[in-house]
Amino acid sequence: MNADDKIEQLIREIASKHGIAVARDDPILVLQTINHRLLQDSVAAQQAMLDQYKQELEGIGNRWGMDAREKAERVLNAALESSTELMTLLAQASAKAASAAIEDKMKVLMLWADAAAARAYRAAFLNLGAACLTVCAVVLVLLLR
Repeated sequence: MNADDKIEQLIREIASKHGIAVARDDPILVLQTINHRLLQDSVAAQQAMLDQYKQELEGIGNRWGMDAREKAERVLNAALESSTELMTLLAQASAKAASAAIEDKMKVLMLWADAAAARAYRAAFLNLGAACLTVCAVVLVLLLR
């Protein structure tokens, strides 16, 4: 599944779960793409480091024999567990950062929307006053004829 298919699938999922239409150029998709890319880069870098570490441990294991090999495997398992924990912590930190950024943006948008609604209310009230004045003027003109 390529990146375009994943984005389309994400757009459909957002629409079905939340009832919101999201365009391909929506900032939320940019954040999702950045998070996905960061996770891919992190996994690749950690995998490269784990591969290098594994090769070193295999060399030691061959020189020291069966006992050293068993100890090296225990160390490798511990490293895998700690890297899994680290990836989990990094994913949680990324999610919190993205959530905070989205929340801040939404607060700004809500303040803007409130201000726009207040301006629209004032304009509607002024239009209602102008309409009343127009009706009064028409009535006066008709009565004075």
